[in-house]
Amino acid sequence: MQSTDLGNKDSGKIWHRKPSPATRDGIIVNIIHNTSDYHPKVLRFLNVAFDGTGDCLIAGDHQGNIYVFDLHGNRFNLVQRTAQACTALAFNLRRKSEFLVALADYSIKCFDTVTKELVSWMRGHESSVFSISVHASGKYAITTSSDTAQLWDLDTFQRKRKLNIRQSVGIQKVFFLPLSNTILSCFKDNSIFAWECDTLFCKYQLPAPPESSSILYKVFAVTRDGRILAAGGKSNHLHLWCLEARQLFRIIQMPTKVRAIRHLEFLPDSFDAGSNQVLGVLSQDGIMRFINIQTCKLLFEIGSLDEGISSSAISPHGRYIASIMENGSLNIYSVQALTQEINKPPPPLVKVIEDLPKNKLSSSDLKMKVTSGRVQQPAKSRESKMQTRILKQDLTGDFESKKNELPDGLNKKRLQILLKGYGEYPTKYRMFIWRSLLQLPENHTAFSTLIDKGTHVAFLNLQKKYPIKSRKLLRVLQRTLSALAHWSVIFSDTPYLPLLAFPFVKLFQNNQLICFEVIATLIINWCQHWFEYFPNPPINILSMIENVLAFHDKELLQHFIDHDITSQLYAWPLLETVFSEVLTREEWLKLFDNIFSNHPSFLLMTVVAYNICSRTPLLSCNLKDDFEFFFHHRNNLDINVVIRQVYHLMETTPTDIHPDSMLNVFVALTKGQYPVFNQYPKFIVDYQTQERERIRNDELDYLRERQTVEDMQAKVDQQRVEDEAWYQKQELLRKAEETRREMLLQEEEKMIQQRQRLAAVKRELKVKEMHLQDAARRRFLKLQQDQQEMELRRLDDEIGRKNLTENQEAVAKEMRADADAYRRKVDLEEHMFHKLIEAGETQSQKTQKVIKENLAKAEQACLNTDWQIQSLHKQKCDDLQRNKCYQEVAKLLRENRRKEIEIINAMVEEEAKKWKEAEGKEFRLRSAKKASALSDASRKWFLKQEINAAVEHAENPCHKEEPRFQNEQDSSCLPRTSQLNDSSEMDPSTQISLNRRAVEWDTTGQNLIKKVRNLRQRLTARARHRCQTPHLLAA
Repeated sequence: MQSTDLGNKDSGKIWHRKPSPATRDGIIVNIIHNTSDYHPKVLRFLNVAFDGTGDCLIAGDHQGNIYVFDLHGNRFNLVQRTAQACTALAFNLRRKSEFLVALADYSIKCFDTVTKELVSWMRGHESSVFSISVHASGKYAITTSSDTAQLWDLDTFQRKRKLNIRQSVGIQKVFFLPLSNTILSCFKDNSIFAWECDTLFCKYQLPAPPESSSILYKVFAVTRDGRILAAGGKSNHLHLWCLEARQLFRIIQMPTKVRAIRHLEFLPDSFDAGSNQVLGVLSQDGIMRFINIQTCKLLFEIGSLDEGISSSAISPHGRYIASIMENGSLNIYSVQALTQEINKPPPPLVKVIEDLPKNKLSSSDLKMKVTSGRVQQPAKSRESKMQTRILKQDLTGDFESKKNELPDGLNKKRLQILLKGYGEYPTKYRMFIWRSLLQLPENHTAFSTLIDKGTHVAFLNLQKKYPIKSRKLLRVLQRTLSALAHWSVIFSDTPYLPLLAFPFVKLFQNNQLICFEVIATLIINWCQHWFEYFPNPPINILSMIENVLAFHDKELLQHFIDHDITSQLYAWPLLETVFSEVLTREEWLKLFDNIFSNHPSFLLMTVVAYNICSRTPLLSCNLKDDFEFFFHHRNNLDINVVIRQVYHLMETTPTDIHPDSMLNVFVALTKGQYPVFNQYPKFIVDYQTQERERIRNDELDYLRERQTVEDMQAKVDQQRVEDEAWYQKQELLRKAEETRREMLLQEEEKMIQQRQRLAAVKRELKVKEMHLQDAARRRFLKLQQDQQEMELRRLDDEIGRKNLTENQEAVAKEMRADADAYRRKVDLEEHMFHKLIEAGETQSQKTQKVIKENLAKAEQACLNTDWQIQSLHKQKCDDLQRNKCYQEVAKLLRENRRKEIEIINAMVEEEAKKWKEAEGKEFRLRSAKKASALSDASRKWFLKQEINAAVEHAENPCHKEEPRFQNEQDSSCLPRTSQLNDSSEMDPSTQISLNRRAVEWDTTGQNLIKKVRNLRQRLTARARHRCQTPHLLAA
């Protein structure tokens, strides 16, 4: 047993040496899939399915890798990686390269094995799909899950129908019956319905099984002809239903070791016409047993308790069994090897009784020995003197008996009697009878040797001469003809060999060995002397036919002669096609039942009989084309009449012209090696071979020369094309140059016109420019006059402004003197205040230091903040005034020329108003000075009172200060003048109270200073504004 590991390979050979499965297990090859990763593991195969030819199967593992195994071509290929486990597989019967796969995500996908592309994606199931059944036409498919079954159209990949059921009743299986338009649905309650595929009309329902052997059906199988349904479940009983009679006709009990049935499948046979008799039963122990449902005998079994089978599939032609083992590997079995012991011929019917050599014969000494072989005479004892009577047999009868005995236990004489009685052999056993009549040796090794030589060169282009639609049929025909050509060289030059072999190839296309041996036997026996006049038709054979026809129907022969119709026209077309052109399939099979059962001369007599039975239409033909059409097309002729006429001719033809006197008797092919076929003029064949080789060499030389000439012609054509392209390019360049010249001329004309227009425009512009210069000159003179006037006004304004500036400087000096006097006064007050603070620091230096620092910081912060506020406020006022001045200046500048007189009058009025305002402000300034003098006197008096209080406090520090706080609170609402007057009556307070009051008075003084300063700034700004406005208006 060979074992193949797929590993990480995407393609390769299935086996590396020719498989020779043993009869014991029948395994051709064991396929495993191990990964070569860091942690190697086994990938288990889950499902397997065969295609329609039976030579190719598809298998998927639990990781979604799908492989195609070509058993005929010894190749495997990885066609798809789905990345998820597949739950069911099936081939599309219409498009051979497509297959359907059900995946773990409840979807069904269709892939192409050639292009490896996704064809379609079908969704609709809500649970795992465990079965895919494809219609025989390949147009529809049924997918089944536990809750529903859906019918799909494989042309459009659209869902056509959906089977909905109750939750309580589950689905076991829904599938198409083979070669019919019926759908069978099987449910978990053992109900089985048959439906019409197109209309979904319920045709019938099978009755319930008897209660005595009622089991819950789990698995089902149907024969190829769709007549018998096998059903099984968790029991060792099998139920066989006849679907035509719609009743249970047999119950088979499996061995006691079988407790449950997991899978059922019928084993097809090439000779049973679809009525399969062998059923494969896979039980719970992993062993698949094959039984005959008619005889109920166990034929063979596969699998074992150690290597159990989990699922299995059988090829449509019944040659291979693909089984997925429980360990995840894939085994492929040869049915021929498994059934080799079963198909052995029965032992001979003749039994021989021998006498053992003894001194004395007695009843106890006589023994009967049963042997298989030829009939032998009883042995005579030499030592015994007693004479023994020997029953002499009829030697003629014995020879005839041996002559009519066939290898498979059949008798040729009996078969001929059966054939004469029924006219043909049973369809079911015809191939078996033919194999026995022709005594085929089935030399597998010799045939494999011929096949291994490959396709013969003479038949490489067979499809061009014979365009056969079926590629399989063409391939089998090509292989068979190549094997015949390798067997004998004459067949490579025989032009009519494809016509001779085609009907047998079509009949035995599933068994090429039998097909080859049937054709070889036909050539050796029924085609004797056909090749003596090669390459011409067999004139000797045609002369025999003509002689027989002349004896039995001279009128018809004379008619042929009168119209120049030779035997090459009325006999040879029938022989070279072995009647396949003029007979239907059934008629041809019936005819060859008789040909293979009789002497080789029967075929020649059939040609004569066909002509005699067709004498009426032939005598009415006068043209050669009519005769040719007649012998190359089917005619309205009863084959039974022709066969009876053949038997009549075989009996009534004289011996001197009878073909059987010139043809040898039947000779079977030899066992082991095929005989040498050299019944042809070797020198002619060799000469033709040499001539053909010479012609082939000449043809190769011619092809090489032609290829060279074609290459040269291609180069010449390419050069010519290039030259033409160059000339065309030159012509285009010439035309383009002419076009450009024309365009340049047109452009030059346009330029001349534009220059003329430009000269006119220039003249006009010069005139306009002269006018404009004259106007500009006048305007400039006027502007100079206006500027001189404005300069005079500016000088007048400057003189007035100087006078105003002198007045402002006198006022400024006076203000600076007042400010200096005020600063000296403030310094004096501060000096007095510092003395007061120094007097208070003698009592509590530590407390005074902390409070002084805090007061200094707060004072500094207040001062900084005040100065910042004053600076910001001043900047803001300046910005506002500047903006207003800019706006007023812009407005005045725009209206300057037309409002000069009004502005002068307004300036006079404004000057009068400003003098009045200055007098009012001077009065307010004197009032403010008086108020300031009063404030200064009050502050001096207050400071003296505080100094006296501090001195008193220094002399009497233990004096209570509560009344001071009370009086201070009571007097907070009085005016400041009254506080100053009453301060002498208060008691001196602590240093903290003095500091607080000092801060309050300092703040009050600063506020007064700030108000005075603001007042002075406003007065100065108004004065400046009064002085600047006449100047701006004058400007």
